[in-house]
Amino acid sequence: MIRNDQDLARIDFAKGDGLVPVIVQDAASARVLMLGYMNSSAAAETLRRGRVVFWSRSKNRLWEKGETSGHSLKLVSMTLDCDADTLLIRATPAGPVCHRGTTTCFDDVADDAVAAETLGFLDELEAIITHRMTSATDTSYTAKLLAAGPRRVAQKVGEEGVEVALAGAAGDVEELVSESADLLYHLIVMLKSRDLSLRDVTAELRRRHDDAVARGA
Repeated sequence: MIRNDQDLARIDFAKGDGLVPVIVQDAASARVLMLGYMNSSAAAETLRRGRVVFWSRSKNRLWEKGETSGHSLKLVSMTLDCDADTLLIRATPAGPVCHRGTTTCFDDVADDAVAAETLGFLDELEAIITHRMTSATDTSYTAKLLAAGPRRVAQKVGEEGVEVALAGAAGDVEELVSESADLLYHLIVMLKSRDLSLRDVTAELRRRHDDAVARGA
C-alpha cells in the first residue's frame, strides 16, 4: 500500500520514461473505471489531496480528475504491483467517470443502462435527497425530516429497522419489501445528513471483505 513519501520512492517511474500506468477501480463495486498515467508529482499530489491526480500527456501537466466536470475520484487506496511499475487505485467516484457520461471508460451506453435499472436508482435517490437538503423552498417530507434534526432521523431509522425485522419474522414478503424500501430511504437520509453516502458504506464492506481475504477467512 502506498501511504507516504517512503512508499512513493518504491515506484519505478524510470521504466516508463517517468510515467506509470494507473488502473482505477471503484472501491465499492470493484468495477474497473479507467486507465490513466502518473508521474512522481501526480502520485504525490494524489496522496496529498486525497483525490486522484494524473499526468495529462495531451495537456502536458498535472490534471485532477473532475477538475472541470466535478466528477472527481476520492482516493481510498493506492497499491503497487509486483514489478513496481503499475499502480492500482481504489476510489470513490463523484459521478460518471468517462467523458461520454458512462460509469466507466470500459462500458458502452447499453451496459450502463442495464446497471441503472438495477441498483443504480439508489444513486438517483441520493441525488434527489441531496437536492431537497439544499433547497430552501422545499416542503417535502424529506426536507421536514431533515429540519427536525439528526436525532429524529436516527429515530426513524430505528423504527423502520424494527418494522423490517417484524415483517421478516412474519414471513410477509410484500411487507418485507415495502418496509425494506422505507428503511433504505431513511438510512440514505441519515447518511446524507452526516455528509456520507451509500458508497461510503459499500467501501467499508469492500474493505472488510479484502481484510478477510487477506487473512484467509
